[in-house]
Amino acid sequence: MPQNLLDFDLEGLTAWFAELGEKPFRAKQVFHWIHQSGVADFTQMTDIAKSLRETLQREAVVAPPPIKLAHTSTDGTRKWLFDVGVANGIETVFIPEDDRGTLCVSSQVGCALECTFCSTGRQGFNRNLTVAEIVGQLWVAQHTLKNQANRTTGEVAERPVSNVVMMGMGEPLANFENVVTALGIMLDDHAYGLSRRRVTVSTSGIVPAMDRLAERCPVALAVSLHAPNDALRDQIVPINRKYPLRELMAACRRYLVHAPRDFVTFEYVMLAGVNDQPVHARQLIELTRDVPCKFNLIPFNPFPDSGYEKPRHDAMRVFREILQDAGYVVTTRKTRGDDIDAACGQLAGRVADKSGRVMKRMNQEAA
Repeated sequence: MPQNLLDFDLEGLTAWFAELGEKPFRAKQVFHWIHQSGVADFTQMTDIAKSLRETLQREAVVAPPPIKLAHTSTDGTRKWLFDVGVANGIETVFIPEDDRGTLCVSSQVGCALECTFCSTGRQGFNRNLTVAEIVGQLWVAQHTLKNQANRTTGEVAERPVSNVVMMGMGEPLANFENVVTALGIMLDDHAYGLSRRRVTVSTSGIVPAMDRLAERCPVALAVSLHAPNDALRDQIVPINRKYPLRELMAACRRYLVHAPRDFVTFEYVMLAGVNDQPVHARQLIELTRDVPCKFNLIPFNPFPDSGYEKPRHDAMRVFREILQDAGYVVTTRKTRGDDIDAACGQLAGRVADKSGRVMKRMNQEAA
């Protein structure tokens, strides 16, 4: 079976080329063609020796996951559904803004963490994505958008994806090695050349993996917090039962020693009547007093049978003002792409569930 070169960072590709008897500079040339130029056809790599091109045609492919569907929202948000085999699909979202283009990338088919307010989590879990499937999302988005811009303007477009957030389907740190290798490709100047400050990994709080990420590839960190105390977080973010808030806050402080930014972003999905009251805001202040941070408040985006409702505007305003009055930087996430189910918490894709969770829930609902 041909080797998918999207699975390799530059070090890995160089080692694979050495097995073919090729020099390191040839690996770097091909790496440029693949990631900077978006070329998947080896015959188009014109500065590569013909003999090597012929070898690559026999031994290798550049194969991102195939696109099943692509949608564009009225606000310009783009969503791709990628086919990752055996009735499985993952979703990737591009959010254009005046000063940046942010790509929300998936790391797993489904998610095993079962956060109760997340559409992805309700789909169950199938498997981790490969490096090629993770990087392939960026490869497709970057070069699709660039080619479209070139056709529209007649000029060579600059890099359309300036920021990557690992906030799509799945828990990135539960797929640690593949995610870290993919991050290295995103940051490599010979590939996408993204700044560590512009690449964010979001985690629900897998503490040991947070420490490993700080050592291996410290990028910007976002923590899916969603509750200010253990009792509530145990209910809506079950990983908290294994790594409670005291351990999570300590891990955040350790991470900041290595991080490219001097703060952690706490993501907080606001659920009407559940975690959006003034008392919760005051508990957050006490919880994070010793952690340099900012808050990103996210109004819950409804999906069928979620059991939750969107918070009232006044509740969000009061909550935000309490945090701001205590000196915190607070942003409120814009709802982008909700008309194509591309908003935060709405990504579901297609998951051939291996966890048994979906069947268990169906049986409980039928009882």
